[in-house]
Amino acid sequence: MREPARQAELNAAIELMHFGYRAMVAKADRVLAARGLSRVHHRILYFVARLSRPSVNELLRTLAVSKQALNGPLRDLYAQQLIAFERATEDARVKRLTLTPAGKRLEGRLSALQRQQFEAVFAAAGATAEVGWRAAMVVLAAPELDRAGRLLPRG
Repeated sequence: MREPARQAELNAAIELMHFGYRAMVAKADRVLAARGLSRVHHRILYFVARLSRPSVNELLRTLAVSKQALNGPLRDLYAQQLIAFERATEDARVKRLTLTPAGKRLEGRLSALQRQQFEAVFAAAGATAEVGWRAAMVVLAAPELDRAGRLLPRG
């Protein structure tokens, strides 16, 4: 059994994570909402932009969602001409995903908002806090990292 003081500290950490995440996505959520899109659409755009022409199955694995959960948002992005499907040259049954020029612009705008926010937060908190935050996030995200223990390639 945890001491009450430690329990309160852990509850505060949960709350900070909740409210911090909410603040982190708020500006991007407003941009998305203006287009009738949501956070799941942003995640798709973000990872399609950073993975090299992922297949639908690769995107499913990366996002850890079902085909059913991905199908609707992919249709929305396709309907808004933000994402395109290409048949893989090595196997015509495989659909590869790419961002259209409009999709690249939207994804770039959304990610720029979040990069700016991280930049301001890290500047305010200081380099030591940033290093500590990154270390904690790597431990927290460890089950989601690839088998080599690293984040997706930067780009």
